Amino acid sequence: MEANKPARSGRRNRRSKDRATRRNEAGQNLHLQVPFITRQIPSYDLLGPESLDRIEAAMDRILAEIGIEFRDDPAAVDLFRHAGGQVSAIGNDVWNIKFEPGMIREIVKTAPERFTQHARNPLKSVEIGGDAMVFAPAYGSPFVMDLDQGRRYGTIQDFENLVKLGQSSPWLHHSGGTICEPTDVAVNKRHLDMVYAHMRYSDRGFLGSITAPERAEDSIEMCRLLFGADFVDQNCVIMGNFNTTSPLVLDGVTTQGITAYARAGQGSIHVPFLLGGAVAPLTMAGGVAQCLAESMAACALAQLVRPGVPVVLGGFLSTMALRSGSPTFGTPEPALGSLVMGQMARRFKLPLRCAGNFATSKLPDGQAMQQAMMSMMSAVQGGANFILHSAGFLDGLLSMSYEKFVMDCDMCGALHSYLHGIDVSDDALAVEALAEQGPGQHLFSTQHTLRHYKTAYWDSALNDDQPFETWSEQGGIDMATRANRRWKQVLETYQPPEMAEDTDLALKDFIARKKASMADAWY
Repeated sequence: MEANKPARSGRRNRRSKDRATRRNEAGQNLHLQVPFITRQIPSYDLLGPESLDRIEAAMDRILAEIGIEFRDDPAAVDLFRHAGGQVSAIGNDVWNIKFEPGMIREIVKTAPERFTQHARNPLKSVEIGGDAMVFAPAYGSPFVMDLDQGRRYGTIQDFENLVKLGQSSPWLHHSGGTICEPTDVAVNKRHLDMVYAHMRYSDRGFLGSITAPERAEDSIEMCRLLFGADFVDQNCVIMGNFNTTSPLVLDGVTTQGITAYARAGQGSIHVPFLLGGAVAPLTMAGGVAQCLAESMAACALAQLVRPGVPVVLGGFLSTMALRSGSPTFGTPEPALGSLVMGQMARRFKLPLRCAGNFATSKLPDGQAMQQAMMSMMSAVQGGANFILHSAGFLDGLLSMSYEKFVMDCDMCGALHSYLHGIDVSDDALAVEALAEQGPGQHLFSTQHTLRHYKTAYWDSALNDDQPFETWSEQGGIDMATRANRRWKQVLETYQPPEMAEDTDLALKDFIARKKASMADAWY
């Protein structure tokens, strides 16, 4: 033990120096850093009460007249049957369930309007719901890309790198989930490495596996090793992000995964992926009504399993290029839909996940950021509480971009300032700043400027705001190239958060035993 002390002290000294150096870099904005955002601007109400009533009535009609199809999970069907759902068997292990108007909404009333997801670092626990807003990285891309190697299949090293980039950004609050698919690890085992990466290389909240019920159970069991079984039973420490099979289907893998998380008292996010004109109406009102029907039915299942368990209403609304059938992201119509989803979530008193920094661009370019801002602002203005896909989303979610990841994080930093709102105190109105030297005099040296110059404006870590001549003399470097340099610098200086050695060993032992218990499966 004694021999280790100087090494630890040296690491602490290096970290202290690193932190001191970082504070002097552009983009630190220490006054804006928070474990999660408490919005201080109002959400935008696009529709009036009568229009919202019509959307809710359409949701009720879908649930009562068309119903939701359930597959391969008789236990979930029995829960809804006992709750009053009208169950019809329509095939081998396939059922249609219809719900009287208002029934699903009544079941979901037991869900909390706001809840805490605990992180292993208590200072980084997040609240989800109400006026709280949480940014998390993009999720689910099979490919990764960067300016050096181009587009390629993701690996576990890419996954770990992206977790480290997220942990290093103060503008994300959550480590996310499947940041990219680590395709060099067997399908039936990669969830273990992904959950461990979140636990080891981040000290924030994270999402667990949902691709099979046993993988969900593994994710929860690893949390019991990290947090302690009693703490996990009484607190939300992990969530699963579940997609319905649109239109209007919940398959057994999904419902059994929802059940696993709910039974353990853990959170679940319920998100239909609605491609307008393909698996949903191409009109936004119709898409929102369908989205609510699917998401609310999934939320209701979690409440039937364990009333009061945290759930998040979800909406992933997207358009398509009707000439080609290709999905399109970052378009105006889904942005409007996200605003309405915000209103409906507030009406139902549920936390909301929707939108994010979406883009179909194949490069971290102007198209990417134009589309991203259109989509992200709809989540911010609509009052979303958990914003997955806040960083890295490119190529219609097929690719996670290293460069766009840090570009999006920079944008998220700007949104911290935007959501802080405007102070109209006497000090902020600053009449004395004008009076101090009078008309015609600059304000650089006034007491008001000297008090506030460090915190008055958001400072970008990536923008180049110099005159053209200076920028040109320094090489004329564009944003994507600056971002490329930035992510490499971040990874080079990354330091993992501390973890107790016995906890780390217990997690590694669990992973080793689970992997040894089954042969590799690649599909």
